[in-house]
Amino acid sequence: MRSIVMAALSMAALAACAGRGALPRAEAASMPLPTGVASSNGEPIGAVEVLDPRMLRYVDADARFEQLAVGFDWSEGPVWDRAASCLLFSDVPKNVVYRWSAQTGLEVALSPSGCQRGSSSGSEPGSNGLAIDEQGRLVLCEHGDRRVGRIERDGRHVTLIDRIGGKRFHSPNDLALHSSGAIFFTDPPYGLPSGMDDPSRELPHCGVYLLRNPSEGGGEVSLLDATLTRPNGIALSPDESVLYVAVSDGSAPRIVAFDVAEDLTLRGMRTFFDAKHLLREGNKGSPDGLRVARDGTLFATGPGGVLVIAADGVHLGTLRTGEATANCAFGDDGSMLYATADSRLLRIRTKAIGCGF
Repeated sequence: MRSIVMAALSMAALAACAGRGALPRAEAASMPLPTGVASSNGEPIGAVEVLDPRMLRYVDADARFEQLAVGFDWSEGPVWDRAASCLLFSDVPKNVVYRWSAQTGLEVALSPSGCQRGSSSGSEPGSNGLAIDEQGRLVLCEHGDRRVGRIERDGRHVTLIDRIGGKRFHSPNDLALHSSGAIFFTDPPYGLPSGMDDPSRELPHCGVYLLRNPSEGGGEVSLLDATLTRPNGIALSPDESVLYVAVSDGSAPRIVAFDVAEDLTLRGMRTFFDAKHLLREGNKGSPDGLRVARDGTLFATGPGGVLVIAADGVHLGTLRTGEATANCAFGDDGSMLYATADSRLLRIRTKAIGCGF
């Protein structure tokens, strides 16, 4: 990992700007972009692959991605900040959250982002999945500190949960916010230096978890599933009756679906989409980030780019990026899809509208 020397974002600066979106403007702390990271010129890249005529309901056949920024080690976890009209996303190895907007381009928004409380010997110390709750606060899955954290409205960066039964999580990876305020999140071992073989690992399984009533240092956490080998991206259906989880296991790459009971426990796990054939065809990437459109269609990063999968599980086509693609998020008016693709930040106009818009 390339080293970076950056001034940490002061709590005073955060507090002074807390009302201007989930994170303040980067210039409040004069934090320069790392060497090699830059806004791009919007050049078109990629292509639309149509496998089913229904694909054309969601994107034009001649649509292309625009390249917005380049130079990241591994871009991840995008979320649209409506209050500030900008996108926030992680660079996990660099331990940074970036902000991009059409008005100001690319800025550093938060550094460090996922390793606040000490050093991390792993190659992925930063934040990964990001979300913004109903109060406009940024919620972060933080590899280095092995926790789910949150930026409070007064600017404090606090722990929501970092262990279960006294044992630390591996490295919370991605999250989905329920309308009740509860947080579903996944915990694979990617943030541990040696993965599941790391001596600092305290739990015997990779898990899907639920945090009820999240509050600083509190809330009730429960293990919902311990059977998935590499649970990763996670998303709820529009009516919150189904929870989707991407499994980034090279021997069994897939997206599974669970029924969500009234008490938010999970039942009826089944394979929603099997991606083995896409890996066999030599496509870059693995099942990872998930987003859901208003009609229940999944936009799922995976082998080849962003897979568009109908609610009935049929793969309609792929928004091909040419890169291993980690995650995606709807933004702007809800029809612009942003994608974090390895060293790049991309976007493409769709005909879909994301949930929550």
